[in-house]
Amino acid sequence: MRDHDVPYGVTESATHVVAELTANAATHGRVAGRSFRLALRAGQGVLRIEVTDTRGEDLPRVRPACPEGDSGRGLLLVETLADRWGVGLGPVPRKTVWAELDLPHP
Repeated sequence: MRDHDVPYGVTESATHVVAELTANAATHGRVAGRSFRLALRAGQGVLRIEVTDTRGEDLPRVRPACPEGDSGRGLLLVETLADRWGVGLGPVPRKTVWAELDLPHP
């Protein structure tokens, strides 16, 4: 992100979003013998984070957090930190969970 002059505040948010999306992919999107792919793209005023795994049938969704639970807040954090996020399907059996953070105008 430093190569693209991404500002510190956006870098901090992006770090948390990457951590949550990759943890979800490793925990919920893993299939034996297959891993996930992480892509970061900066351009046209947006930093886009994409995490692709091979569990296209298991779509992420924001759930109410259980106060006593140790997990289940990842997508709430992504929703709070990112300006937009969503899921793209395909090709089968893949899905890509993406999040975008707007970059400040210079």
